[in-house]
Amino acid sequence: MKTRITELFGIEYPIICGGMLWLATPELCAAISNAGGLGNITACNYNSGEEFRAAIHKTRELTGKPIGVNITLLPSMRFTEEIYDDFFRVCAEEKVTAIEVSGKPAVKYLDMCHKAGVKVMHKVGAVRHALNIERYGYDAVIAAGIEEGGHPLNDDVTTMVLLPRIAESVKIPVIATGGMADGRSLAAALSLGAEGVLMATRFIATRECTVHPRIWEELIKREEHETTLICKSVGLQGRALKNDLTRQILDLEAKGAKIEELIPLLAGQRSFDAWQTGEVENAPLMVGQSIGLVKEVTTCGELIQAMVGDARAILARNLARF
Repeated sequence: MKTRITELFGIEYPIICGGMLWLATPELCAAISNAGGLGNITACNYNSGEEFRAAIHKTRELTGKPIGVNITLLPSMRFTEEIYDDFFRVCAEEKVTAIEVSGKPAVKYLDMCHKAGVKVMHKVGAVRHALNIERYGYDAVIAAGIEEGGHPLNDDVTTMVLLPRIAESVKIPVIATGGMADGRSLAAALSLGAEGVLMATRFIATRECTVHPRIWEELIKREEHETTLICKSVGLQGRALKNDLTRQILDLEAKGAKIEELIPLLAGQRSFDAWQTGEVENAPLMVGQSIGLVKEVTTCGELIQAMVGDARAILARNLARF
């Protein structure tokens, strides 16, 4: 495959792993990159710039292919501005291939990254934000539909509408996320104007992702309607798996709870423990509606090859209709 994204990042296939707190580790990153995509190390897995640097070094022991990093610039109880500064500085010093940014625009870091040859993309949920990202000088923009896990914009626009709107509005390459999980997703995204796709939920159901096997069983069992939007009332909308905890959060929100009351329920340690134990009822597991498309656990290589093969067949079959 050849798109502006494969050219920009020097990868074989335009399939990118998005940020996944606790899960986007050196091992998973290397497996995705070795399979021809762009793997991801999530910086917020680490408590300091030097811990993060060690993770980059470990990843490079496992792959010589391009690697990506996620840095989420959202309000945090764990990280100061200085730590975020360190994360970007380390990316520049280590010359990672690309950074996926979400949350606040990373304007103050762009010049440093570009001088180091690091490409920077930003995840947005609206055309107005995509236009700003292009104006700031980013290399690519990620169109994130409301289907995505994590923190979709509260405009609540689906990928089906958002992606072509952004693609027709900016000149920089556009990457689709939100509902991306298989070859059908890849073919659809390309047809709607994307140059690549970014996935997270689907990569959880891979052999190289270090979660308890019960997590895989849960993802396969759950359907597309079994996620919910939490924290909308406090301005921190997030899509998570429906479970006892999300029901508790929604009940508190209905009673007018403030963010201070919800923070203990959103603690990252809850998710860390759940991924390792397989106990899913008491953690905010930020997965997307694409769980409805997760049918099996594969290796990263099998997943990416299947996606590319299926997308090729779908596009050829549909072209034959004309």
